[in-house]
Amino acid sequence: MEGLIDSIEYLMQKRDYVRLRQLIEGENEADLAAVFDELFDRYSDEKRDTLAVLFRLLPKDMAAETFSLMNSEMQEALIGTFSDTELKEMLDQIFIDDTVDIIEEMPANVVARILKNSTTGARRAINEILRYPRDSAGSLMTIEYINLHKDMTVSESFAKIRRVGVNKETIYTAYVTENRRLIGVVTVRDLFMADEDDKIGDIMETNIISVNTHEDREVVAQIFEKYGFLALPVVDKDMRLVGIVTFDDAMDVIEEENTEDVTKMAAIVPNEESYFKTGVFRHALSRIGWLIVLMISAILTERILIHYENIVQGIPILIALMPMITDTGGNCGSQSSTMIIRGLALGEVSFKDFFKVVFKEFRISILVSAVLAAADGVVIYAVYGHSLALAAAIAISIVCTVIMSKLIGSILPLLAKRVGLDPAVVAAPLITTIVDTCAIIVYFNIAMRILSGA
Repeated sequence: MEGLIDSIEYLMQKRDYVRLRQLIEGENEADLAAVFDELFDRYSDEKRDTLAVLFRLLPKDMAAETFSLMNSEMQEALIGTFSDTELKEMLDQIFIDDTVDIIEEMPANVVARILKNSTTGARRAINEILRYPRDSAGSLMTIEYINLHKDMTVSESFAKIRRVGVNKETIYTAYVTENRRLIGVVTVRDLFMADEDDKIGDIMETNIISVNTHEDREVVAQIFEKYGFLALPVVDKDMRLVGIVTFDDAMDVIEEENTEDVTKMAAIVPNEESYFKTGVFRHALSRIGWLIVLMISAILTERILIHYENIVQGIPILIALMPMITDTGGNCGSQSSTMIIRGLALGEVSFKDFFKVVFKEFRISILVSAVLAAADGVVIYAVYGHSLALAAAIAISIVCTVIMSKLIGSILPLLAKRVGLDPAVVAAPLITTIVDTCAIIVYFNIAMRILSGA
């Protein structure tokens, strides 16, 4: 991309707009959107005005697609340079769901301009989508789909697709409706393979997978992952087709959900902005809450150590070996929680699998703990004065800690899901803290019983 940016900047500086137009016309819209976003970040406020000149060189259909892929700051800057006529032409080229996405990121004055320059039908559709909850299928959908009638022939269907397809989000899947109710689905492949005189009702698929307008968008994304759809119909409670969700929108949801899970697992409050777009203060604010909770929880560990102060004073080597026990427990708990959270996110695991999960993790922990205990026992025996009692205490502590950690790491995400919490919230940091506390109690109790009589 750097090479493309350098070429664009060189031609802009030379004011060679003919060659500049030829250059950008040959590029992909997604790449051009990335170029605009990058130049917006690099340029000062005065120099950003030149980006409007560059944007006006794009053909209308290419400009609309590029615009819809830009970040919200770049879009807002361009809208500020548009006349009402230019803005109206742009909105006429953009799909409704993309317009809704733009509106959700814009300040009130920009939203007012967008709605003012939208057609009556577009405004009605925008308001319809905006009234659905933000995390629902209704908020993701577009109303720009192709619908057919069951009595139409294949040739009539092709004629309709050619006539209206240019303004639709996708032409590869068409939906068969009767009195607005969804009764079938037919693909372009089905139409190609059929005879021209075949009726749509005879070739359509009636076993339809659809989602309700209020279905959670994460469920929508899971359906796309499971079935590999290009589009998914969205219906109301009466099975009337109100829109479709396309694959690109589902991919955005998957990316957002994965990002949210990663941040929660790192004890960070999720943030929709990118790393560099987020200010230092907001970064600190999103991290400090959990850090305070985890730091305060460490007081419990301190109280436990004070409780076992006598044995620690008698056998100081126990303090030196304690991090090995707690780190092993934390790592084992994190491994289990990560696998269970992933399974929950993909729909491979649910709360009804509680006992199956616990039993499986228990068997895994037996194997893992046996290997780790044997390895640690040998090392401790060789390094610390051939003390069989110390090696036994550490080995048994490792076994108990690993089993306990893996059970905690698998149970907590399942319980969180059961009570309606995001499983990622109870991931690595929280599980590590709980495991550390339990591991220390187990460790000192085992050491006290074995070493006090050694």
